This record gives sequence, structure tokens and C-alpha cells, in this order.
Amino acid sequence: MGLTSAVLATDALLPARNQMALSLGWHIILACFGMVFPAMIFVLHRKGLKGDEIALELAKRWSKVAGVLFAIGAVSGTILSFELGLLWPGLMETYGDVIGLAFALEGISFFIEAIFLGIYVYGWGRLPGRLHSMMLIPIMAAGVVGSFMVISVNAWMNAPAGFTLVDGVPTDIDPLAAIFNSAAGLQFLHMYLAAVMVVGFCVAAIYAMGWLRGRHDRMHRLGLIVPLCFAAVATPLQPVVGHFAGQRLATEQPIKLAAMEGLAETTTAARLELGGYWNGEELVGAIEVPIDGLLSFMSTNDFNAELIGLDSVPEEDRPPVGIVHIAFQTMVAIGSALVGLIAWAAWRWRRHPEDLFGSKWFLRALILAGPAAIVAMETGWITTEVGRQPWIVHGLLRTEDAVTDSGYIWITLTVLVVVYGGMTVGATMVIKSMSRRWREGEIDLASPYGPELDLLPADPDQTRSVNAT
Repeated sequence: MGLTSAVLATDALLPARNQMALSLGWHIILACFGMVFPAMIFVLHRKGLKGDEIALELAKRWSKVAGVLFAIGAVSGTILSFELGLLWPGLMETYGDVIGLAFALEGISFFIEAIFLGIYVYGWGRLPGRLHSMMLIPIMAAGVVGSFMVISVNAWMNAPAGFTLVDGVPTDIDPLAAIFNSAAGLQFLHMYLAAVMVVGFCVAAIYAMGWLRGRHDRMHRLGLIVPLCFAAVATPLQPVVGHFAGQRLATEQPIKLAAMEGLAETTTAARLELGGYWNGEELVGAIEVPIDGLLSFMSTNDFNAELIGLDSVPEEDRPPVGIVHIAFQTMVAIGSALVGLIAWAAWRWRRHPEDLFGSKWFLRALILAGPAAIVAMETGWITTEVGRQPWIVHGLLRTEDAVTDSGYIWITLTVLVVVYGGMTVGATMVIKSMSRRWREGEIDLASPYGPELDLLPADPDQTRSVNAT
């Protein structure tokens, strides 16, 4: 890279990172709904086919919301695809052949999801009930497969595989080995559970708000119970999966683990410290758990194991420790609180099965759980992405060497802020309008403007005149 290109690349690094963070952080919320929402709709639809008209109506309403979210998610997902090549040409030029198959399969999954979602949304009243509900199965499968392919690429950046590097050029490329790298399974499972929590708690939060406002009807009860059941399954499993994902870091990405825990020095029988902040040299203000070797045991199943500290690598090879540590601690704290909320829900279910939502404090906690789950997921991604720095491909390609040398990134970042802001406002207005009209008793949402269609038979004389002409 020449001197001019190096200067431009340095100038582009910060806005490129900000643009990627904005795009990924915004799109990932919609991706969660694409992964999980169809399964919730499927549960309601199948329940509706057994004679529950309220469940069937709720499935129909949720399918319309899913259509709106998919439409704006398609825009943000397309933007992300272009950004990989535009912002990080060094990555795609070198490793495009290694990870290209995953993106191709994700694209196929996207089209399958779009086709069957269209059939499902417009199939109400046109398809037999059982066949109509089956349209959700390819939607669910495509959402899971497409998400796995994207996450496998991100996992590959943490655990590169599927090629041999000869003089800086990948050879002996095995795309399947790249897809099914050592980090892919746990990272996808961790993300899928996070998606279930986000969608479950967010949907439950909306209906909890309605319940607090006195809408104690069966539709709101179903709207609370179904997503809460999904969240209740995923939430207790998430810390277990996160634990095993963290153990992988101890051997494959020890510096990321050190940044997450604020471990300044290589330590044997390391103690676990909670909270605190990184002052540039060490962790300050943390609460130390008085059990020798607890962090070592959690990381390696050995109380006396040695954990690599930040002092083992030069400063330029360390991630921004302060950001990574705060993000990780925030994710863990919120996740623990959500586990407590599910435990509270289970206790209420056991003690007050007929009055599960009778506590205003429980409903308020559910309302807070929606945005809290989003924050936990976003901070988890910050931990993953920022913790990998300064590498875009761990140990092989530095982020600063992969970034574009173009000088327009601040402009595209500004445009994206406006575009995403507009889509957020637009989607919110559309969904609020749908919700308002549903509350007013509308079943099939007709257009709120425009002339009514006259579908009466044409005048016979006029018809004969037209045919004669």
C-alpha cells in the first residue's frame, strides 16, 4: 500500500468501523425477527386450526407485521452485503473465494424466505388452512440457514479455516471447512438463543403494556404467553452456551478473553472479578469473588490453569480493553437479570396460574425486558467484534490493512444514518397504524385512503356494446 493510500485508509478506518457497526447493529434486530417470529406465528396458526379463532386472528396480524419487518430488513441486509466489498476490499480480495459459498447460500435462503413469506401473507382466505400453515416451515428453515451462513462467516473471522496460506495467498480452499469452522456452532447457537430472547421479550413487552392499560382479553393473554414461553426456554440455556463459547476463547483467542475479563497479567489460578473499569493499565473497582482459581476453572475446567494476560502481546495487538470489558459485563449482567425474570415468571405460574399477569411489577419488568434483551444482544456483538481487534481475520489480516482507501466513507455514513432513521420512523408509523386500526375493530386492513372499488356486475347493455366494438 502506497503512502497516499495508507493515509486515506487511516482516515477511512474510523468511519468504516462506525458504518459497519451502524449497519450490523440495526440489521441484527430485524434478523432476530426473521429467525424466530415465523415460529411463533406457526404455533398460533396451528392452534387456530384446532378451532381457536383468536389464535388464528393473532397469527394473521403477526404475519402482516412480519411482512413489514422483512421489507426493511431486506434493505438493510442488502446494504450490509455491499459494505463488505466497499468498506473492506482487502478482506474480500484475499479471502472472497474462501467465504463466498456461505454468502451464496445465504442469498438463496433469502429468496426462499421472501417467496414463501409472500405466499403466506397473501394466502389468507386463498389456501386451505393446513397447507397455508405449512408455508411457514420453509420460512423458518430459510431464516435459520441464512442466519447460520452469515454467522459462520463471522465465526470464520475468529477461527479462520478451510484454506492454506502460501505467500499470503489462500490455496487448497475448502469452502465447507470454512463454513463449519471451530467457532461456528457455538456462535450460531449463542446468537439464535439471543434472537429468541429478543423477539420473545420484545413481543411480550408490547402486550404487557396493553395489559397494564386494561386490555385483559384473550388476544393479549395469548400475545403474552406465546412469546414468553419461547423466551422461557432460551433464557436459562443462554448462560450455558455462553460458558462453552467462552471456554473456546481460552485456547483459540486468549487475548480476547483477557480483554473481556480485564486480565492484565498472565495468571495461574486466576480469580473472577465482576464489574469495574479498565484505566488503561489494570482493572479498577471490580468486585473479586473470593474463590481461588474460579476464573481459571470457568475458562478451562481447571482451578490451577494458567490464563494468558494482556501483557503477553504488544499494546498494538490488544483490543480496546475498556470497551470490550464494559460490553461483556453489561451482556452478562442483563442476561443474569433476564434469567431472574424467567424464574419469577415460573414462580408466578406455579403459585398463580390463573393470575399470571396480575402483578403490575411483573408486567413492568416484562416491558423493560424487551429493550434490555436488545441491549444484551448488541453488547454481545460488541464483545465479539471489538474483542477481535486489531484483526479482521484473527491472526492473519489486520483491520487497518483490509479497509478501503477511498475518502467518501464519512459521506456514506451520514447517508446511512438518514436512511436508517427514515426506515425506523416509517416502519414504526406503519406498525402503529396497523395496531390502532386493529384496536378499533378492523379485521382485514383495507387501505385508509383512496376510492372504494366497485365490484358490481357491469351493465349488460354496456357489456354488449363493448364486445361489439
